[in-house]
Amino acid sequence: MAATHLPRHSLDGEPGGRHRRPETLADTMPRRPTTRAATETTSGPKRRRRGRHVRPGDPFSITVRSLTTRDADGERPVMGSHRAPGTLPLEAWVLAGRPKQQALLAGLVAVGLTLVMIPVARTASPSDPVTVAGRSTVAEQAARTPQTGGAAPDAGGAKPGRPEQHDQPAKAKPPGGAPGAKQPVTPPQSAPPSSEAPLVEVPPGDGPNRSLRTTGSRTVALTFDDGPDPVQTPLILSMLAEYDVKATFCLVGEQVEKHPEIVRQIVAAGHTLCNHTWDHDLKIGKKKPDQIRADLERTNAAIQAAAPGSEVPFFRAPGGNFSDRLVQVAYQERMRSLYWEVDPRDWEHGKGENDEAHVKRVVTEVQKSVKPGAIVLSHDFNQPDTIMAYAQLLPWLSANFELGVPPVGASLPPVAADS
Repeated sequence: MAATHLPRHSLDGEPGGRHRRPETLADTMPRRPTTRAATETTSGPKRRRRGRHVRPGDPFSITVRSLTTRDADGERPVMGSHRAPGTLPLEAWVLAGRPKQQALLAGLVAVGLTLVMIPVARTASPSDPVTVAGRSTVAEQAARTPQTGGAAPDAGGAKPGRPEQHDQPAKAKPPGGAPGAKQPVTPPQSAPPSSEAPLVEVPPGDGPNRSLRTTGSRTVALTFDDGPDPVQTPLILSMLAEYDVKATFCLVGEQVEKHPEIVRQIVAAGHTLCNHTWDHDLKIGKKKPDQIRADLERTNAAIQAAAPGSEVPFFRAPGGNFSDRLVQVAYQERMRSLYWEVDPRDWEHGKGENDEAHVKRVVTEVQKSVKPGAIVLSHDFNQPDTIMAYAQLLPWLSANFELGVPPVGASLPPVAADS
């Protein structure tokens, strides 16, 4: 592009001046001739007036001229001072950029409104892809759920008392939705039925976890655990028959299976039976109710196989390790839990203790601790010293106490209709 040369004017109105504002309002307005402030002296050649503080004869003095430029109306044009040539003043830039600023501001407002309105439109629109995909997923899950009016049991077995978990809850129909749009609603869910029998209220007992520590009367009850023993059990049966004493035998299932004939002897003599678990499990109280029930039922089944029709009204935990769960399951099986008040520890043989000393210790402990209503713990399985101790205890106990078995009867739960 060819450069455009503008005419230059000096301070005297002649071309060649440097301190001028090109391309301003001063270039377009008609100019009036400038007035030169120069005076000539009366003598000699004409000389220009110099500044007020100029020394006479100073060759570097600056001549001051009065320059006044006005437009046709006599007003001084708007212009800056000391500006580089070929540039526009600040006010000209502001006036020139005002339309662009307004357009930029309008564009930003439009973009902001668009960003605000797009989510609102997507929420209100029933044809939004995300909404449609979510509704179709809910519809598929609702179609797979059997409409039985209740909750279907969990395939893996839900835990008792814990509501079943669902993958997708029912969604309510949003207000303002499209007419005719169906919102699937799943039926209300309830807790699945428990596979276990409901827990029953166990009558109060004076032993651990509502077990029986005493007979509740003046009767002293003798109990013998861990049998039947093919040698020791018949011996104690003979001694009890001699003193006409009825006792309770707590049987281990494995021993019952090995010696069913001894079980029949116990029942025939009129003694009471007690379940002592299948294999003398010391930790049965920590197992799950179904496992406890299976153990107790297996032991009772072995007893019934050995002596059909016999009653088993009592249960004793090995080691006396009762728990609430264990006592409740036993009571559901129509057995009261039997603890003890007197334990001579006849099964424990101290270091250096011979048979004579062992027998004496057992006899002394029973005579010292027994009182009316007490339940006495003893063992007939592989305990010959116990049999010898009772040869001394039975005459003394029969003379001083009423001997028998703990009462049961009305304390057991009613028989189930299907049993």
